[in-house]
Amino acid sequence: MFTGIVEELGSVQSRQGSRLRIKATTVLDDAEIGASIAVNGTCLTVVELGPDWWEADVVEETYARTALGDLQAGDPVNLERPVRVSDRLGGHVVQGHVDVVGVIVDPTPDLRITIPADLLRYVVHKGSVTVDGTSLTVAAVHDDGFSVAVIPHTAEVTTLGHKGTGDPVNIELDVMAKYVESLLEGHRA
Repeated sequence: MFTGIVEELGSVQSRQGSRLRIKATTVLDDAEIGASIAVNGTCLTVVELGPDWWEADVVEETYARTALGDLQAGDPVNLERPVRVSDRLGGHVVQGHVDVVGVIVDPTPDLRITIPADLLRYVVHKGSVTVDGTSLTVAAVHDDGFSVAVIPHTAEVTTLGHKGTGDPVNIELDVMAKYVESLLEGHRA
């Protein structure tokens, strides 16, 4: 489980088949083989470590369902280690399981993103949403997506300040909304 509070802006060093190598420092402090690290909101498993890098094997399913498949060497990525039981939950409950790849319509600071209409039922005004692993508050819900206000600090320390119109972003919707819907559907049946 993650919080959506990005710890570090790393970068892609290389992508060779399924193997993705990420340049990082902060998230490596206590990393070990088998640890989880979220990359642009996608939970990946550390399979190899170096002094300023780590590698993950990314299956085709993950490349197909996230924006990770678009990453090239040198691209910045948002990195976060899993939350510890003793940590503050500064963002919201984030699983690192991407629901959909959205597309940026308007870049920061008034970030507007399109997503499929059938997923908008999980997006609530003043609710939480994760964009490339960054926990944000929904400022407005539109017929084709949503908007969030991105403060200058967040734009500077995450990928969101580097993205422009037409760029893909990983979206994780609020898991609580999905659980509530699932429970209510079971009750109605």
